[in-house]
Amino acid sequence: MKKIVLASSSPRRKELLEQVGVVFEVMTSDKDEVISKSEPEEIVKELALEKANYVAGMLQESAVVIGADTLVAIGSKILGKPRDKKEAYRMLRSLQGKTHQVYTGVAILIKEENKLGTYTTFAEMTSVSMYTMTEDEIEYYVSTGEPMDKAGAYGIQGKSAVYVKEIHGDYNNVVGLPVARLYQEMRKLGIQI
Repeated sequence: MKKIVLASSSPRRKELLEQVGVVFEVMTSDKDEVISKSEPEEIVKELALEKANYVAGMLQESAVVIGADTLVAIGSKILGKPRDKKEAYRMLRSLQGKTHQVYTGVAILIKEENKLGTYTTFAEMTSVSMYTMTEDEIEYYVSTGEPMDKAGAYGIQGKSAVYVKEIHGDYNNVVGLPVARLYQEMRKLGIQI
């Protein structure tokens, strides 16, 4: 059984893997993200693979490297993590009372001792409908600091849960890692977790 490495500093991804009993290490990529794609599904797969490749390049030994990236799309507008509180506020205003899509791309890269081996990528999409929020509710939520490291400026598993009307798809995907699909894809590759 190869060592498993999560190429992400996300505490939520770490918690999700721990929740399902995966034994793994965390190594993060500090490489600047470069996007050449325009469709949300393709963007997240591209960024997940970039992260996995970068971390795999730092490893000397064989390992399975998991990279992931999440973004939110509302219509044709793509929302990543807010740069500041004003942007978080704008994002939340654009999402409230509407339905948006959360995309998470995952790359599974098998690193052999001295070379990069095979890899696969996939993307999962979940639709999320939000209740209408008042200006005060948005301002309060932004003031908690919770939106600042999350795509779309909210965490479904946190304080913003009271504003989520419904979801269609994988809840864990919205949190940041579709662990059930990850497990299935790893099984296809013959990787035991």
